[in-house]
Amino acid sequence: MKATVIQLFFAGLLLSFTAFGQSSPAAISVNGLKQEVTVRRDSRGIPYIEAKTDADLYFAQGYVTASDRLWQMDLLRRLARGETAEIFGASVLEEDKRWRRFGFAEVANQSLNFLSPELRAALNDYARGVNAYIATLDENTLPVEFRILQYKPKPWAPTDTIMIGKILADALSTTWQRDMARAALKKLPPEKFADLTNQVTPYDVILFGKDEAVTGGNESVNERAVDHDGAFFSGNISASALSSAKNDIQLRANSLNRVGLYSEDLAASNNWVISGKRTADGLPILANDPHLSPSAPGIWYLSHLSTPTMRVSGVTFPGVPGIVIGHNEFIAWGATNVGPDVQDIYYETFNAQGEVKTPTGWGKPVVRKEKILVRISPLKPDTRTVEYNVTETRNGVIVVEDNGKKYSLKWTARDPKNIEFESFFAANRARNWHDFKKALKTYGGATQNFVYADVKGNIGWQVAGKIPRRKTGDGFLPYDGSTSDGDWTGYIPFNEMPNLYNPPSGLIVTANQRIVGTSYKYSQIMSRAAAPPWRARRIFDALNAKTKITMDDVRDVQHDVYNIPLANLAKEIVKSGAASPETVTLFKNWDGKMTADSNAALFTNEIMGCIAGRMNEDLTGVPTSAIRERVVDWAVREKSAGWLPKEFKNYDELLQSCDAKKRSELSTRYGGDASQWLWGKTWQSRFSHPLVVAPLIGSQFATPNVPINGSGQTPNVGSYVSMRLIASPGNWDATRNVIPLGQSGNPTSPYYKDQFDLWRTGNPAVFPFTKSAVEKAATKVVVFTSK
Repeated sequence: MKATVIQLFFAGLLLSFTAFGQSSPAAISVNGLKQEVTVRRDSRGIPYIEAKTDADLYFAQGYVTASDRLWQMDLLRRLARGETAEIFGASVLEEDKRWRRFGFAEVANQSLNFLSPELRAALNDYARGVNAYIATLDENTLPVEFRILQYKPKPWAPTDTIMIGKILADALSTTWQRDMARAALKKLPPEKFADLTNQVTPYDVILFGKDEAVTGGNESVNERAVDHDGAFFSGNISASALSSAKNDIQLRANSLNRVGLYSEDLAASNNWVISGKRTADGLPILANDPHLSPSAPGIWYLSHLSTPTMRVSGVTFPGVPGIVIGHNEFIAWGATNVGPDVQDIYYETFNAQGEVKTPTGWGKPVVRKEKILVRISPLKPDTRTVEYNVTETRNGVIVVEDNGKKYSLKWTARDPKNIEFESFFAANRARNWHDFKKALKTYGGATQNFVYADVKGNIGWQVAGKIPRRKTGDGFLPYDGSTSDGDWTGYIPFNEMPNLYNPPSGLIVTANQRIVGTSYKYSQIMSRAAAPPWRARRIFDALNAKTKITMDDVRDVQHDVYNIPLANLAKEIVKSGAASPETVTLFKNWDGKMTADSNAALFTNEIMGCIAGRMNEDLTGVPTSAIRERVVDWAVREKSAGWLPKEFKNYDELLQSCDAKKRSELSTRYGGDASQWLWGKTWQSRFSHPLVVAPLIGSQFATPNVPINGSGQTPNVGSYVSMRLIASPGNWDATRNVIPLGQSGNPTSPYYKDQFDLWRTGNPAVFPFTKSAVEKAATKVVVFTSK
């Protein structure tokens, strides 16, 4: 957080910092309820809300969620609306401008017209509940963040929930900068360009279709020389335009990290389903652990909801009614990101009169004036107004301006018909595969791998989302906005989306990997931002090797820390002897696991980074991370001459150089005792509250900062595991569901970080479901009645 933001929090020194908290009475009277609602809390503070009608259920859910997470809810809506500078000051103004240009506030207003009557009613009821809770607060009971920042929450609106969906879209479907980067990389040697953009590897876990093999230098490659677009903008992408795109990436990361929704490279989650024919008790098992940036409080909120016609539990986002991932009495479901191309970038031609060239001639763009409130002083909430003009062409909003050149963005999230939460609302009530697929048919959020299991023993997988088809090409590179080549002609039909139902293998695994083979007619679009295959391959292999699988086995796979590419590198170094005797001995005895107490884990990771960096020294504009993930594993193994840095005669020299370099650096960083060079020195739990860096007052928001297991290339990705779910249909009271910290956003609450050890160690965190189990687990009961 920038210094100017930190200074803002000195305003909190004028206040009393005792966090609010009061013991709840056995009965609470609230305006807005029709009938009694019973809210039970268990030992983790999870609310179990029992109502007689949907209206009262969602009202109570809004009230209860706000009582635990109100400031987080306010921050989420402010982020999407571009209103954070009003509370944090000028240091986040550019982030607000970024969000304002998307026009999500107006998109949300228009989206209300496309909601089902049932969902619209639920959003209204939820908002009434949030506002009923806000009405109970005064200067002494406001959440501490409001008091530190000296402002009060505005009433919650149904559109605020829709805005949270737009944050998810930004977190899970932003890829336009890659289009510009690929255009700039076209000047690379064709072989290197192909290697960097190739998605096909020997480790892939393909679920739908098959790969049509071709020959090429890297035998795993079958898309090396594909020129995806025949009519893209053929001009040069300047260094300053790329710099502007990279600046947008940083602004996006800053704002999404602040709310726990940043997902680097869109690699966001593991999930799988196992048929009962492969489990110990004959019941299917579903598992899901979404990977998002760590934050305090976490982005998920555990809830259990019941009426006479519905019983559902799992997690949701604070500010969103219903359950997003979880189960009801009949089915369980989970989700991971797919990463298709749902954004296109266009080079726009403007004339001296400010007109933009279109396929039918010159036309006037739409200019929208945004007024952003910016806090002036850290000592008081007074603001000034900054005006910001957003320009929009027929293709989309201008996102990059470079010495007169302008680039616009078209994005599915800006279509008000694409609704994020309608499908989840319907899934809460689904009773079978048919109902579930029907619920997903209209899903308009970031494209997801939805996995499914039901009480009859069925398992399934369905990709859902709005993925555009183009008139020409597939959006791989920027288009010339003055032509119609980049026009969207519709979306991939739902009945052509990849799916499986009761596959013979009895096992379905997704981890953001490439899920379709090259034989699939839309494989380029579908796989555009797929993650490397390491997590998916390890999960599949670990599960596929087992018979009579139990929930404990599934837990162990969620916590698995075997790193395939680093283990491969260590084996190559041992095989070639291309390192110091100490390193060779260290790697020979390593099991490939990224445990906090491992020397080899740290050292192999450092050498991998060194190799990628050396390979990248003579390239311009290529992210080192892309070389690390897409090239190093096979290039070292196959001794690729094309990727060997020119200062080395062979790969042995490269490996020996990196070994010596990293030994010297680690000695400087951690001291001369190599036994203390441990992975846990760099890989630790980090869950930052936006105010934790504030001098004097930030310490109250602190969370555990300790060495932990895992890495970015293992099933367990450490602090980025935002939730873990294991459910077995028909054995609902054994459901395990845990979040990294706790239910409450109040730093003095016993539920602020009480789940940390359960999350870190994998000890069962049972989430009871049936009425009798819920009543037995309750440690506190509150009855809400109407005034």
